[in-house]
Amino acid sequence: MSGPVRVAVVGLGIGQAHVYGFRRRKDLFTVTALCDLDPGALAPLAERLPDARTTTALSDVLGAGDVDVVSICTPPFLHLDQASAVLEAGQHVICEKPLVGSLADLDALDRVEQSMAGATVGADLGAPRVMPVFQYRYGRGLQKLRMMVDEGLAGELFTASVEVAWQRGPDYYAVPWRGRWETELGGTLFSHCVHALDMVTSVVGDVDRAFARTSTRVNEVETEDTASVSAELVGGGYLTLSATLGSVAEISRHRFCFRNLTAESNTSPYTSSSDPWTFTGADAAVKARIDEVCAAVDRAAPAESYQRQFELFHAAITSGEELPVTLRDAQRSLELVTALYASAATGADIGLPLTPDHPFRNGWRP
Repeated sequence: MSGPVRVAVVGLGIGQAHVYGFRRRKDLFTVTALCDLDPGALAPLAERLPDARTTTALSDVLGAGDVDVVSICTPPFLHLDQASAVLEAGQHVICEKPLVGSLADLDALDRVEQSMAGATVGADLGAPRVMPVFQYRYGRGLQKLRMMVDEGLAGELFTASVEVAWQRGPDYYAVPWRGRWETELGGTLFSHCVHALDMVTSVVGDVDRAFARTSTRVNEVETEDTASVSAELVGGGYLTLSATLGSVAEISRHRFCFRNLTAESNTSPYTSSSDPWTFTGADAAVKARIDEVCAAVDRAAPAESYQRQFELFHAAITSGEELPVTLRDAQRSLELVTALYASAATGADIGLPLTPDHPFRNGWRP
């Protein structure tokens, strides 16, 4: 393709982070359109991007000649219809989490994507595809751990533990769609822990069985804001998660205990996949290899977060290769969350993958 890929960002809450991610690579992307129902949300960004047109209607960017990619950053209950409409308009989709609210909805979106296999975005950007956003995968600390695992340095996993201790109060839930099953689609497991869980499974693989307890203890809302999870990973190893939206001191933390090394993230609530991480080797030889891996990643100095995922997205759509994050990745994440809600509802361990006739495939919302 000659020139940058043209992007419309729809929804300017978390969408602002998308705009900044695209703007950091002006050689690869140009933001040509900004869309939000609230004109007040459009104004500040419009001042910074005077060449981008503004609109309050998604229909103004669907199939538009100046848009190759639509980045969807709207409330979760809108994602399925909006992503489907963008695909059918012949444009690529980047969509924030949570992608959709059930495995059945994901199957429906997959069918739309497959139905567009014969179309082409622009002149040479391939068939319209969907990339779910999992930007936490691209923190430099997590990338170092992934390399250690991929190279066989880490060895057998014994345990992985996750803490998501954030604070959300009445101001957060004053936004009308938050805290409601029909619009937010889930609570802390789905809206706040989905990245934390993906960080684990993207490194060490799938969950075999899971058990969860959830409750609404912090806020007067419909959805859960407190959760405890215990899971067994395929091939052995255990995963635990503790999550609450009632923590005065906000942290996120991951700790992995492998046979040959222990890895622990920093505790910044929203950048825990980035450096610094602490890696402790079982002996001098392992420590030396850990240092080599860390130095190699630092020399490469890859971008992080949204910017890195967007860079890899650009490489994929311009080369025809697989997207860095696909609907299969979203399916794995969504199936795990579905199993956790099923466990919380029934009080039973839930095996994965779910059976085709599992009642929660159509959603967990009461």
